[in-house]
Amino acid sequence: MRLSTAEFTQSSINSILDQQSQLNQTQQQLSTGRSIVTPADNPPGAAQALQLQSAIDTNTQWVKNGDAATASLNLEQSTLTQVKNVLQSVRTLVIQANNGTENNQSRAAIATQVKQNLQEVLGYANTRDSNGNYIFAGSQTATKPFTQNPGGSFAYSGDQIQRFIQIGGSRQIASNDPGSSVFMQIPAGNGRFVATAGSSNQGTGIIDPGSVTQTGAYTGDTYQIKFTGPNTFDVTDTTTNTPVLSNQTYQSGSTISFAGIQTNITGAPKANDTFTIDPSASQSVFKTLQNIVTTLNTPVSNNASKTAMHNQINQELSSLDQGINNVINTQASVGSRQNAITSQQSLQQDWGVQLQTAQSKIQNLDYAKAISLYQQQLTALKAAEQTYTKVQGLSLFNYL
Repeated sequence: MRLSTAEFTQSSINSILDQQSQLNQTQQQLSTGRSIVTPADNPPGAAQALQLQSAIDTNTQWVKNGDAATASLNLEQSTLTQVKNVLQSVRTLVIQANNGTENNQSRAAIATQVKQNLQEVLGYANTRDSNGNYIFAGSQTATKPFTQNPGGSFAYSGDQIQRFIQIGGSRQIASNDPGSSVFMQIPAGNGRFVATAGSSNQGTGIIDPGSVTQTGAYTGDTYQIKFTGPNTFDVTDTTTNTPVLSNQTYQSGSTISFAGIQTNITGAPKANDTFTIDPSASQSVFKTLQNIVTTLNTPVSNNASKTAMHNQINQELSSLDQGINNVINTQASVGSRQNAITSQQSLQQDWGVQLQTAQSKIQNLDYAKAISLYQQQLTALKAAEQTYTKVQGLSLFNYL
């Protein structure tokens, strides 16, 4: 087949241009480090790489979410530690105040300290994070959760919502605890019932906070222990107005058991003195501290008022223990969530490495192979250009 000079020239130019295009593509691959510079280079590979990148981005966000949740929980944990320390300090002061050697003046001094501790706890309950959000306000993070009203009572303005953050494909974690569950909804007394002495008692009987020893037998009713004489008492279920125990012999410190309840009374009660067992209601830790301050500031002038003080302190000390236990339980919950995040992040990081490895195999360049190909393409292009130049210079006039 015979080719015209024009056809040969065009064919040679097209070949050189193709080789230049291939060389340019290899140069781009070398400069970017990617084997796929444009989707046209490898459409199936490009689509798969995009899917992997989306998965990598999602996984990275889950890890960041875990970091954010960890920061929130770390702040909550450290704040709760401060709260626990203050409450335990108050407990020590209350035990000291309950000592029979203290007088009105020394108890008032302790009350002043507890009042300051109360403001400390209130401050911790209104802790804000680095973004200015209140950490114990539930989902109402812009609202100051706790305030003390002019009358001395305390109000919670947050909500009961826990904020959950996605830290994995099927894993969410609570990044906070609402202040209502940490500081407000705390069962008074021993957590099951509250043992109180009658306000008009004339004897020196002091009732122990007691405990529930038989859960199945405990009904949650209200009971009254009434002394019919200095050495005898009756127990009545005042919820159902039913006698429970009659004409029982009293001995100071002896166990009194009924309806799954166990308690004891020490001292010398008088006839008609009463003690009541009520089911626990919620009492805020602030109210407990305020009650302690009020009790310690109340002057004691005789045995009856001194006994009333000891009974009230025992009751509030029991409620304070519930508050401390609630803080400790919340800390345990926070700690378990922190551990869960650490474990989940380890999984996500491993998964991220696998995704990046798979993506790398698809789109990352094999430099050794690419450089070798570049050298071959460059040599071939130069040879083609030289051949074209020589052929173009051929003419019969050169041989005449």
